[in-house]
Amino acid sequence: MQLLYAPTSPFVRKVMACAHLCGIADRITFLDSAAHPIRRDARIAAHNPLAKVPTLILPDGQSLYDSRVICEYIADLARNEHLFPAAGPQRWRALTQQALGDGLLDAALLARYETTARPPASQWPDWRAAQLVKVSATLDEIEPQAASLAVQGPTIGEVTLGCALGYLDFRFPELDWRAGHPRAARWFATFSQLPAMQATIPHDA
Repeated sequence: MQLLYAPTSPFVRKVMACAHLCGIADRITFLDSAAHPIRRDARIAAHNPLAKVPTLILPDGQSLYDSRVICEYIADLARNEHLFPAAGPQRWRALTQQALGDGLLDAALLARYETTARPPASQWPDWRAAQLVKVSATLDEIEPQAASLAVQGPTIGEVTLGCALGYLDFRFPELDWRAGHPRAARWFATFSQLPAMQATIPHDA
């Protein structure tokens, strides 16, 4: 399998964390790409019309995207029974937590793009502030759930939340999200030490 990726993408990290948890990370080859919200990379677009990462190319040439689909494919391929519970309340909880983490990341990325992808004359501070309100509200939702979040045998919900909190550390250290969310901070301190999380810490190229 081949993965079009960016080393700083939290959605790529989510995919790779799942691959490590499932024991199949060594079956994935990384392909260079230059994903950008404005400048379209033809190398990605050849496999994904959205030109976004992560995009997974299967041995038969089929492409899978986005991270939600790729993570479920990886879990199915590895016969992992923890990441995506089969049915019932556990499944809906895991998928809702995944949506919560993805939503935090969507808002954080939009806030970052406002200052890194837009020229200064086109930037709208109120837009960026509104995205950070979503980030703050999501953190407030994670906090009461933190005591019940798993570390061993995590679901896709915990993996996504872990990658989301890690992205805040990476790109938004000034938010100091731990200050008002001690339970989430305690969970993340333990979760972030998992080999799958340590192996996928983001870095600037």
